[in-house]
Formats: sequence, structure tokens, C-alpha cells
Amino acid sequence: MVIQVSLLVSCFFAIHLSVSEGVSCYGTFDNSTGKCLDFIGDDVTEEDCCLNIKYGFKRSANDPCEACYPAEWSEWSPWQGCSVTCLEGVQQRRRECYGQGSCEKDQTMLETRSCTQDCCPQNGGWSNWLPWSACSVTCSKGIMQRRRECTNPAPQCGGTCHGNNQETTVCDINQVCPTHGEWGNWGSWSACSASCTKKGSSDVPKYLRYRQCNNPPPSSNPPGIFCPGLGQEEKACSGLPPCPVDGGWGAWQKNDECSVTCGIGVETERRECNNPAPQHNGRECVGAKIRTTVCNTGLHCPIDGRWSEWSEWTECVRPLRDKIQCTKVAGQQKRTHLCERKAYGGLACKGLPTEIRNCYNTKGCIYQGTWSDWSDWSLCIPPCGKSEKTRQRLCKPIYPDYPNNTGIQRTSPTFFWGTPNALCQALDGQRRKVEEKADCLNTLPCNADMDSVSYNSG
Repeated sequence: MVIQVSLLVSCFFAIHLSVSEGVSCYGTFDNSTGKCLDFIGDDVTEEDCCLNIKYGFKRSANDPCEACYPAEWSEWSPWQGCSVTCLEGVQQRRRECYGQGSCEKDQTMLETRSCTQDCCPQNGGWSNWLPWSACSVTCSKGIMQRRRECTNPAPQCGGTCHGNNQETTVCDINQVCPTHGEWGNWGSWSACSASCTKKGSSDVPKYLRYRQCNNPPPSSNPPGIFCPGLGQEEKACSGLPPCPVDGGWGAWQKNDECSVTCGIGVETERRECNNPAPQHNGRECVGAKIRTTVCNTGLHCPIDGRWSEWSEWTECVRPLRDKIQCTKVAGQQKRTHLCERKAYGGLACKGLPTEIRNCYNTKGCIYQGTWSDWSDWSLCIPPCGKSEKTRQRLCKPIYPDYPNNTGIQRTSPTFFWGTPNALCQALDGQRRKVEEKADCLNTLPCNADMDSVSYNSG
């Protein structure tokens, strides 16, 4: 079986990757968002990138991320918020098909269910305005403000008060304000007398710059304040370094080995700014000190095995007994599942491929029955637009009081198996199933791209 599964996985890669072209390869495919993470490199063949099925790739910058593994459904998204803020509405959740190929079993990608919000929004009322604040200035014109609170009454369940909680008005002190002086911008520094050190020189070069108190100048009536500080600034040019030497890059050197032992990875190269090294305030080297390049091991990464779905339970039988239906004689049944996809040295599935259990065969038996409680409401069908939901009560058989731990496996519990006939008193004219239907309220409109979405009742 392991050989057959390995051949199936090999055939998948051979068919899917027979025509390879350059793609952008990523080290992680995030199946919760469908995005590529951990960029590895461009212009990698799809075949090499998918040597590790946990990787993902993009065929171009504008294309969606694709997973390397065979197609499977993502987990369902969380249920979205209710379509209304009070009373009854609906909420939806989605899932996506990611991977190579198509998800063939269950094509459901959108589900809708009813939801109820008990609390409805109630708007509040404004309190009285508080007194005006003091004027914001001591001369000329300013502003005054006043406030009020949304507390009369306070809003409930997300309600609010309509209108503004603050008002502003102009106030005039009727007094001319003095204009205080402000400095204008500094002028440019004068040129220094030297750019490099002159050995033995006794002069101390200086830079000079000036500014004026004219931005604005101080007023005379009423008198403003002159600009504080000095209108001249200087700094020495002494201690100038020797003339600078700009740096140059040395050769690239490999820093480490490939980051992975299978599939596609990266390796790092480093270079030093030492050819020559910068001296006397010379410029540092321009560009990157480290770079990464794609490395290819050429080896497939291990693919761990995954159990298939369990098969149906086999007929409940007892060795050396012709018939055990509707009797107190216990039998045995089993079911199996397969360890699929294991390839390239991946781990085998944990657990056993077969389950065996004790059973009583009730196929075709006649028992007294009892009506079940109402089931939960089903999903809304269809998931958008006008839709309805259902719930039901079933006539369930009352099984006989047979021993629970008996049969071929003495320590294992014993299960009732088969489809017996249950006899219940008529309910609403029905003896097997009573069903109730109701419209889903406040449903969401269908988008144009939903015409092709399939769904089921869950």
C-alpha cells in the first residue's frame, strides 16, 4: 500500500509539473489566508519549488498564491457578524479550495445560519449646555467654547445622541496686541578657509553666519520685545581631518551553506568594505553588505502520511452463526481507512488501519419508539437572498436492555447496528418524521459571482 501511495504522489507531481516555467517561490503557504509568506527567490521552476509540498508560489506578481500540495478545503472561517443589530438576521462563513487540482468531494464553500440580537439601539438625550469657557487670548480676538453631555438619558445598546457635543464662538478683548520680534532664518555659513589639514598652519579657520530680527520686527506702540539671543554665530574649522579616502567593496564570500536539506532554500554571501577601507571621513561603500541567492538541493522533501476517511462499518455478524438479527446474541463488525500520500521518506500515519467493535444486529427489527426533541434549525438554504430553514423530530427506537459488555471482545462496549422499524404514536399525522419550516429573516443579498456557488443544508 505504501508503494502504491508513493506512486500516486509521484504521478501527481509528474502530471502537474510536466511543463515548468519560472515562478516566485515562497517557504510557507498560509492556508488560513491563502497568502505566500517567507519569500525565497524568483525565476525558480515550479517543479523545484514544489519539491517541498509545504511551499507556495506565484506565477506573476499579480497572480494569487498557489499551494504546492494536492487540492484540499481550508478550515471554515469564523461566523461573520449578524446581519442586523437587533431581532433576527443571518450570519455567514466561507472556506476556500487551496492546492493543485480541485476539491472533488464536497463543493460547499458558503454556509448561512440564523442569528438573534436581543438588544436594540436606543438614542440618548443631551444635557443642558455648560457655561462658556474664558476667552482664549488676552488681546485681540480669540474663541470661547462650551460643552454638553449625552446623559439625559444615556444611550443604550450602541445608540447615540444626534448633534454636536461642543460649540465654539468668537470673543473680542478690544485691545491691540504687541508684536514681539522673531528671528529670521540663519544665512548660509561662510566658506571655511581649508578643506583638509594643512600641517604646521597656525591659523584657526572659522565659519560665520548671520540672522536679523525681522520675522517680524518688534512693534513700537505698544512696544514689543526684541529678539532674544545673538544675531551672529561662528564655529571653528580647526582640527580638520586629512583629505578623505572613499571605501571600496571587496569580493563576495559565501557565508553559510544552503538553509534547507531538501527542496529550495537560500544561501548568504557577504562582502567587506575594505578595498580600500574608508579613511579620514571618506565615504562608506554604497550598497548591500549581505545578499541571498537561491540554492536547490534537488531532493524531494518528505511527505507524511494522512489517514483517509473511515469506511462504513461492515455487516454485524457472529462467526459460526447463520443469523443474529433481532436477538440477544452479540456479533462483530469492522471498518478500515488507508494511510495516503506518504512519500519520500515521510512519516507513516499514527494508529491502526482497522477498527473492530461488538454489535447487536437490529436490521429490520421492530421496536417501540419515542419521539426525539426538536433538532437545531438547519442552515439557511440558499445561503443568500430569500431562504428558509428547517428542523425536525424523529421517531427513535427504544432498544432492548441487552448487556453492554459482551460478545467476541469481552472488555469492549457493544453497539446497536442496523436500521430497525420504530413504532411511535402519530404526531401531526406522521409516524416517522415531523418537519417544521420557517423563513430566514434579514438575509443578505446575493453577489453576481454567487451564481456558481453550490451549497447544502449542513
